[in-house]
Amino acid sequence: MRVTVSRKAHFNAAHRLYRKDWENDKNDAVFGKCNNPNFHGHNYELVASVTGEIDPETGFVIDMKVLKDIIKNEVEDAFDHKNLNVEVPEFKTLNPTAENIAVVIYNKMKVKLDPKLDLEITLYETPRNFVSYSGK
Repeated sequence: MRVTVSRKAHFNAAHRLYRKDWENDKNDAVFGKCNNPNFHGHNYELVASVTGEIDPETGFVIDMKVLKDIIKNEVEDAFDHKNLNVEVPEFKTLNPTAENIAVVIYNKMKVKLDPKLDLEITLYETPRNFVSYSGK
């Protein structure tokens, strides 16, 4: 029997959406206000969902403390109150869109989980705008 458990977390971060190889007019046309050269910020909400078999000894899919610690170490410590473009190595050459942030979070967390567990990341950039990624 496969069950999904989820944990919510949040972090605050600034970013700028743009491509260095594009002229400013094209960046403005594609990214609009998000191309602000002085950056802008979001209060990101994260839902990390782990799916797997229930361990017959513990009754857990994953110990929620373990999941909490992975989120803290791999996401909150790495992204909270940071300028993603400037301070987070993964975004030195990768545009920090919500889609790319979700994929980076997935990749950072997935390697810390037992390989037989599935992971899905849902990242809310605003209460109405969110993305999900499950490695597929």
